[in-house]
Amino acid sequence: MTLFSTPCLWVKGVEIDASKLQQKVLNMCSQNLLEKLNKIAYFKTTPFCYTCYEEAPTGICKTCSNDDLMRLKKDSGVEFDIDWVVEELIDENLNPIDSEELFEQMIDDCYGEEVQVGFLNLSTSQVMKDPIAWDIAKGEYMDGLEQDEEIISFDNGANYYWKYDVENYIEEVEQEMEEAA
Repeated sequence: MTLFSTPCLWVKGVEIDASKLQQKVLNMCSQNLLEKLNKIAYFKTTPFCYTCYEEAPTGICKTCSNDDLMRLKKDSGVEFDIDWVVEELIDENLNPIDSEELFEQMIDDCYGEEVQVGFLNLSTSQVMKDPIAWDIAKGEYMDGLEQDEEIISFDNGANYYWKYDVENYIEEVEQEMEEAA
């Protein structure tokens, strides 16, 4: 008989669900990268007064003294929030992982590239592609990579990116920001 349905930790006499703790750490890591991407978004955009339709690099419009400004990304547009800039920077500078190809490669590496079924030699990953089981296993594999902090998603799993690619991009732009300062 098990005492707990999920692994637990005791910290200073308080029981903590280990899976929740792991998720909090994962969220902190993602949040840290997202904060850095937000800084980059501010660096790559210019304050813009939509009322006067002019740039306001000081943060206050010289014409109307408005300080409630939008963000302008040249050749893209203007908007009040910077989430769209972060999404655009990710789309422009990072390549999403092809989870199907990555999972197939892992299956072939683990179980061999070919399996004989009767007189046919078939790809192991192709033989295993039961639509439901395959999608479940692929989802669990991607979740595992995310929990191991190898990949990261900014859109709740619709697209995954290698964490080191995101970190390298952030480092490159931070160097660019230091040189500009």
